[in-house]
Amino acid sequence: MRGAPSPEVVEDDPAVRADIALDVNGQERRLTIDTRMSLLDLLRDRLGLTGAKAGCDRGHCGCCTVLVDGRRVYSCLTLAVACAGVRVVTVEGLGGAPGGTDLHPLQEAFIARDAFQCGFCTPGQLCSAIGMLDEVSRGRSPCGPAPLTRADVRERMSGNLCRCGAYQNIVAAIMDVAR
Repeated sequence: MRGAPSPEVVEDDPAVRADIALDVNGQERRLTIDTRMSLLDLLRDRLGLTGAKAGCDRGHCGCCTVLVDGRRVYSCLTLAVACAGVRVVTVEGLGGAPGGTDLHPLQEAFIARDAFQCGFCTPGQLCSAIGMLDEVSRGRSPCGPAPLTRADVRERMSGNLCRCGAYQNIVAAIMDVAR
């Protein structure tokens, strides 16, 4: 964990430990965790899934975005213990075939549209866009029945920052998949 535990809590104190089970990228995982651990720390430090990035640890940048039961969440602000019994999908789990060997259509569109530069924000952008497109397809959209516009995409993706400024290509890739 990146954050230091408070000095009055002993690390092996059972009061701060919990046994959880969750589905991560299609695999059931059973772990004993510190109840103060974020989902981001669980994914990166305990499970070795380093796609979600630690950008700001405040929910401002979106680099840590993952899908929890299909909804996009900032994993830096989500307690891992709150994810017991849920399905978590990270960028590593987006592939079409078991084991993630095929690319998701949005990953293909990002490549075709050159929608990334350094790649640091790309995992969060991909997970957020997939969650957003699912929200729209399920009618959870202020857009109503009208087609998704570039302005809609920009607004709905505003919680994900790209330090390189690849926004135009990111929006174009998302629009390709939305069609």
